[in-house]
This record gives sequence, C-alpha cells and structure tokens, in this order.
Amino acid sequence: MAQHKSARKRARQNLKRRARNRHIRSGVRSAVKTARTATPENARTALHEAERAIRRAASKGVIPKKRASRQVSRLAKRLAAASASA
Repeated sequence: MAQHKSARKRARQNLKRRARNRHIRSGVRSAVKTARTATPENARTALHEAERAIRRAASKGVIPKKRASRQVSRLAKRLAAASASA
C-alpha cells in the first residue's frame, strides 16, 4: 500500500477512475452487441444508441477518438449490408 499522502490520494483516484471507465466500457460493449444482433426493424435505433455510447466514451477519454470512429463506421457498414441483403 502507498505510504505518502499524495500516493494514497492517487491510489483512491485510480480506483474511482477505473470503476467509471469499466462502467462506461461495459455499456459500450452492450450497446454494440445489441446493435449487431438487432432485427432489421430495430437496427437503425440500435445503431444510433451504440454510436451515442461509443462517442460518449471517446469524449470522456475511455477509448481513443479514432477507435470510436472506426467502430461506428464498421457498425454502420454492417447495418447497410444487412439492410441491402434483406
């Protein structure tokens, strides 16, 4: 365990941030999974929710902005392919 006062504070901050990041990242994963498995009728709204979650995570610094853009692009591409084949 940390001995210095500043090190103890840093450890507390890290725990809080880790919990917050895990919560946000888990929400992103759930939204993406929902979007991928969505029926054609619900696909558009599921994509919108997933994009919202991804972009929010990127703005909070949980995931890099470029990774967020890449994930959204791939999800949209998958949606377009699914709606074209249906």
